[in-house]
Amino acid sequence: MTDSTEIATPATSILQAPYLAGLNGRQRDAVLALDGPVLVLAGAGTGKTRVLTTRLAHILTTGLAWPSQLLAVTFTNKAANEMKERIGHLIGRPVEGWWLGTFHSLAARILRSQAELVGLKPNFTIVSTDDQLRLVKQLIEAEGLDSQRWPSRVVLGLIERWKDRGLTPDKVSRAELAEVASGRILDLYHAYQQRLLTLNACDFGDLLLHNLTIFRTAPEQLERYQQQFRYILVDEYQDTNVAQYLWLRALAQSHKNICCVGDDDQSVYGWRGAEVENILKFEKDFPGAKVIRLEQNYRSTPHILAAASGLIAHNEGRLGKTLWTEESEGEKVRILGAWDGTEEARMIGEEIETLQRHGSELKDIAILVRAGFQTREFEERFITLGIPYRVIGGPRFYERLEIRDALAYLRLIHQPDDGLAFERIVNTPRRGLGDTTLKQLNEISRVQSLSVPEVARQIISTDELKPAARRALTAFMNDLGRWRQMAEVTPHAELAQIVLDESGYTAMWKQDKSIEAPGRLENLKELVRALEDFESLEGFLDHVSLVMENTEGSARDQLSIMTLHGAKGLEFDTVFLPGWEEGLFPHPRALDENGIKGLEEERRLAYVGLTRARKRAIVAYAGSRRIHNQWQNSLPSRFLAELPKEHVERQDHAGFAAPRQNSNFGTMTFGGNASDSSKGGWTGNGRSFTQRPKPPTIDLDAEILPMSSGSYPSGKRVFHQKFGYGKVLTAEGDKLEISFDKAGVKKVMAGFVVPAEKAG
Repeated sequence: MTDSTEIATPATSILQAPYLAGLNGRQRDAVLALDGPVLVLAGAGTGKTRVLTTRLAHILTTGLAWPSQLLAVTFTNKAANEMKERIGHLIGRPVEGWWLGTFHSLAARILRSQAELVGLKPNFTIVSTDDQLRLVKQLIEAEGLDSQRWPSRVVLGLIERWKDRGLTPDKVSRAELAEVASGRILDLYHAYQQRLLTLNACDFGDLLLHNLTIFRTAPEQLERYQQQFRYILVDEYQDTNVAQYLWLRALAQSHKNICCVGDDDQSVYGWRGAEVENILKFEKDFPGAKVIRLEQNYRSTPHILAAASGLIAHNEGRLGKTLWTEESEGEKVRILGAWDGTEEARMIGEEIETLQRHGSELKDIAILVRAGFQTREFEERFITLGIPYRVIGGPRFYERLEIRDALAYLRLIHQPDDGLAFERIVNTPRRGLGDTTLKQLNEISRVQSLSVPEVARQIISTDELKPAARRALTAFMNDLGRWRQMAEVTPHAELAQIVLDESGYTAMWKQDKSIEAPGRLENLKELVRALEDFESLEGFLDHVSLVMENTEGSARDQLSIMTLHGAKGLEFDTVFLPGWEEGLFPHPRALDENGIKGLEEERRLAYVGLTRARKRAIVAYAGSRRIHNQWQNSLPSRFLAELPKEHVERQDHAGFAAPRQNSNFGTMTFGGNASDSSKGGWTGNGRSFTQRPKPPTIDLDAEILPMSSGSYPSGKRVFHQKFGYGKVLTAEGDKLEISFDKAGVKKVMAGFVVPAEKAG
């Protein structure tokens, strides 16, 4: 007897899995391509996170690997947590025992179990940037070098760049050496690494660097991890540096089941070591790799996508893809021109008020700037208008002074040889242990190759210190010993509160009468509360070292101000992009240091900014801007001319209406708004008035060039927006030398003056 009921084959069952529902064709291909290397080129807003989480869920559901056999790498702790939650939802249960996290957290996990192979103990400390700088400064001074001439930040920067490239001191060639520290930079690198080992510590760069050393010197350990991790997934692959690339390639060389997801058009972190070449050469590194392009965008309108695609097409260093969407046409990208940064902020403020009147919420609006100094004028403007805002990327919780001090106490309890933590708090609050005592401890530490805390433990039983210093140090070391004993039986959050109270640190801030003191005490309370969320003190300290993300949040409706770099991965209904001018964006430092490569990264940054917008993108530029306390005339950014003209709308804010008297407030308003001097006309407060000319109209369809100086012969009367009226003395190229009535003789660009008769 034959059963006519259709029996689903395993392949059919897989394709009907509920977590695959709703994926488009390319997304499904990326999820199901499980054999061999895969590169998923995921354009902005194409659902890469969904692909990554679904792929992981698929591997687990089909039994292709246990959780412990998966290695999933993200760039932020936030992304890792989001991925973990999504996968648990997809498969209907929490996942335990897998390797999911950032490069540094995963490398730290490996290093904890293999620490002895590189001369460390498993409870090593991960030092902060602040500690690194103090350590480097000590070494510079110990070498007899001038720390003013060779700042610790410069020396540390070179060392960190070598580490980002996977270079230990013995791997740095003479050609790599810069003329820093009188040619002794490599000696400082050697000394720095040796000092970290003595302290049983490492920095962030060491986490991957030590892993690479283990893989190279202990091939059996590398083989162990290669066999363990049957599938490797990497997010934001375009942002990997050389050390991260080498780490991934080593782990994947056995089975080659590595899936990298990224977008070469969004590689914008070259300044911190990211190498876009890593994603560009993926097919060369893994022959036979399958490349899948995710091109259907679920975020932006067709005009925004077309404008962004037209811009990024000017880059040569890219693999290429074409974004498209099924969304309605929407608004064109708008370009606004202003006289200066103040006018730019005023115009954008009015645009935001208009959006509010039409029902937009501030949380759906963002201003993305190229440089941090640009935010000031927006902040001042929004305070004036009463628009709530937040600047994202400010001081972080764990970087605050009182938090670093408290963490130093906890680090020293957990890791008795943490000399950097010891030096930070041995005299905080004051115990009479000043620089002289610390200098003596450091000298003995270097001579005997002992950690400073170990020297302190030994010296308190001798007569080498003055009696008062010896008594104070003895009391401090006894406190540390008692707290370490308590740590074995006391919950770590409770222990933290005890340490802060018994050390006198809490009392110090209670006695402090400064305006910051109450806030510092509240922060210390929050630190103790944060400890309660972790199973152990070690877990918490690792978390603090590895995760330095700004997690500020507010239920209040606020617009966001941030840098273009900080906006990566975010999206908003409306995005304002101010400062698109030559000399600011593209940033001159990027061009000076990296030439065409730097220009292409700047263009990718512009692409990132445009593709953050869901409904509308508004680009602005100013004819002059105050930079480093000096006014600078500027031309519109070359990126504006690269935007396809059929997808942009240029708005001319020229023209003004006759003034009218406002009898209620004694002010004059012009063109409908007293504050809108970007339309030309008059500004004033009822007592004095200044007439402003309308902004020059610039043809962005043509090649961007200033107005010819030939239009202004010698003797011609002209008007300049900042210097007022004057007479042309000489003209050379696009420069004019003008004798201004009040400002004296100045050299200015011809494009930013108008004939005096047109200004009147």
